[in-house]
Amino acid sequence: VGAERMLGYAAADVMNKITPAEISDPEEVVARAKALSLEFGTTITPGFEALVFKASRGIEDIYELTYIRKDGSRFPAIVSVTALRDAEDAIIGYLLIGTDNTARNQVEEERKKLDQRLRDQHFYTRSLIESNIDALMTTDPRGIITDVNKQMESLTGCTRDELIGAPFKNYFTDADRAEAAIKRVLSEGTVSNYELTARARDGTLTLVSYNASTFHDRERVLQGVFAAARDMTELKLIEQALQQKNLELEAASRMKSEFLANMSHELRTPLNAIIGFSDLMLEGGGGGISAQQREFLDAVLRNGRHLLTLINSVLDLSKIEAGRMSLVLASTDLREAITGAVSDTASLRAAKRQECILRLESGSLMVVADGLRVRQVLFNLLSNASKFTPDGGEIVLTAVRTQAPLPLPAERTGDERRVTSQDVVWISVADSGIGIATEDMPKLFQEFSQVESSASRHAQGTGLGLALSKKFVEMHGGTIGAESVLTRGSTFWFILPVTGPMRRNSVGEAA
Repeated sequence: VGAERMLGYAAADVMNKITPAEISDPEEVVARAKALSLEFGTTITPGFEALVFKASRGIEDIYELTYIRKDGSRFPAIVSVTALRDAEDAIIGYLLIGTDNTARNQVEEERKKLDQRLRDQHFYTRSLIESNIDALMTTDPRGIITDVNKQMESLTGCTRDELIGAPFKNYFTDADRAEAAIKRVLSEGTVSNYELTARARDGTLTLVSYNASTFHDRERVLQGVFAAARDMTELKLIEQALQQKNLELEAASRMKSEFLANMSHELRTPLNAIIGFSDLMLEGGGGGISAQQREFLDAVLRNGRHLLTLINSVLDLSKIEAGRMSLVLASTDLREAITGAVSDTASLRAAKRQECILRLESGSLMVVADGLRVRQVLFNLLSNASKFTPDGGEIVLTAVRTQAPLPLPAERTGDERRVTSQDVVWISVADSGIGIATEDMPKLFQEFSQVESSASRHAQGTGLGLALSKKFVEMHGGTIGAESVLTRGSTFWFILPVTGPMRRNSVGEAA
């Protein structure tokens, strides 16, 4: 019944009619006959004889064979053949037991595929470990090395076989510190940027950064430590070179600042005399000075003051770059600073018959700031506005107290960053001048940079006013910017925190 079900034949179809060879793969039967002929040194005819040859000689025989069902489909089978004998031990037939081997073959095929995947995964993992630029190793919880990569062999000058089974601490100049690193990672779970000095077999010393973490099995049982040691020699050389370079730059900056301070003093002394005497001659010359002489004196006085402003600006900029410019912070009334700056620039507007309109907050405009520097920023913005506003034009200065967002670092709830706000004063100076092209806007606050236009060619400037203004505002923890529409005017604005900068030292440290 089992054979009927497995082969698809009824017993009556095959009994006393065919041999098992006729329902077997003919090529396999031929191959079996050849193999047996070679094994036993005799000719064996392909067919039933090949299937029962060993059993006929009393040899246990089990082999694989492909059976062909009545419908032509095929399946692999494990065939066991036994000779049947009578009382006189004569062979009277054979018992063939065929077991469908399909499931087993499928399992075996899957096992082969799994084995190959495991070999591929092992090769991939090993390739990753070996291609790493760091010296990698694993140790057991006692600090005994269990595996290494080629970089670890290069670092120590020892082979993999020599390293595996040896204590991790033996390959570092400070064995106690190395052992402490293992204990620390076991207690904390991880260690980062732990400095050690590796010692190779030939005595070569290498400074390394040791980074490690523990690893566990599927049951979360501690298995050991996975560690990476990165050669820090080149990085240390670069750091030392950078430190030396920084020292040289600081020394050069100090020398530059001292030179500029001395030069500015030497230049300002005769320059003040030139300005002073030119002013006295203009005021006390009376009718003794001709119109042409007065024009020459005006040019001397105007250019002398311009040169003095340039010297002072260069000196201020040098101090800021050297980190030697400090703010003198105090409670400052911006109304007074604004009024003072407007007064300082009155002569510029008077010469061009310009009007300055003030729109100031009705409430308090008190801030913690360096009043002198704030007044200098206002002077620069008002001076520029006057230069580029046509005769008879208007300049509008606005100051209001408002609030601006202030993110608090390292304060999070879930994924949201907590944000608060701070009180600020927003000041703007709007002119009705020629405006600034969009492509020229990025140049505004650069040092020694002036936007080219037909009007700017006739307006004196150092190219430092806006750059200094930006630095002074940022020293206060504020922001400065500009908006402009070509031919319709420009608005320069800056924001100052009411409570002053977060830190109150030099520009290098100011918030």
